[in-house]
Amino acid sequence: MATHAGGLKDGLKGGLTTGAAVRIEGLVRAFGDRRVLDALDLTVAPGEFVALIGRSGSGKSTLLRVLAGIDHDVTGYQRLDAPENVSVVFQDARLLPWKRLLENVTLGLDGPDATRRGRTALAEVGLAGRERAWPVELSGGEQQRVALARSLVREPELLLADEPFGALDALTRIRMHALLRRLCEAHRPAVLLVTHDVDEAIALADRVLVLDAGRIAADLPITLPAPRAPGSPAYAALRADLLARLGVDVEPADADGPDADRGGVEPAEGGTP
Repeated sequence: MATHAGGLKDGLKGGLTTGAAVRIEGLVRAFGDRRVLDALDLTVAPGEFVALIGRSGSGKSTLLRVLAGIDHDVTGYQRLDAPENVSVVFQDARLLPWKRLLENVTLGLDGPDATRRGRTALAEVGLAGRERAWPVELSGGEQQRVALARSLVREPELLLADEPFGALDALTRIRMHALLRRLCEAHRPAVLLVTHDVDEAIALADRVLVLDAGRIAADLPITLPAPRAPGSPAYAALRADLLARLGVDVEPADADGPDADRGGVEPAEGGTP
């Protein structure tokens, strides 16, 4: 689903900051007496891929809704800069079942070349020739490919991804990771990915942020060379470090052993706002 941050426009301070796609200072979002985001600071550079992880209820999806311009009840901030051209990809592809694939991709897209751009976008995600198919004819992974095409056809400055591969099987997720990397290299949006999967964060991101108590508790650059092999000692150490920050203790030597599948486990801690 493509969503634009126009809803934030009246509240933005000073427009975009030179050299940053996103700049947030002192963001507060409260639900009643509970501060889900508590004086949060965040900067994302143009073209940078940032993954955001954290325990349940830490405010990850709340932050994405603020940046998407669909949360109009922000309690306060010192600075909140984001592009107007923002696209969002959700865990559910959210395709309109009564529209064919090309119509889903070009939904709301203006201009005389919308059809051409839609066809190009479908080809980029491996669905050339399927323009007239119905969403019900597609697998879950194919539907999410259409969702990616719909988001990137608008050439967003900022792509917000809220667990976009969480409902897919493991092999499909791996394929989608490779596809997303290729698409981001081609289109170069800034990306903020919310995920519960530590391995997904390491595989995709330039930086991994850990959200805790409403603030960024850790900001770790990912310097591992591509492809990021799970079997390497550096990968195992980084994975164990991130899991420990989420409250899951894994010794680095065991991080890709019998407990390797725990990378997507997030300790339950209340509901997610």
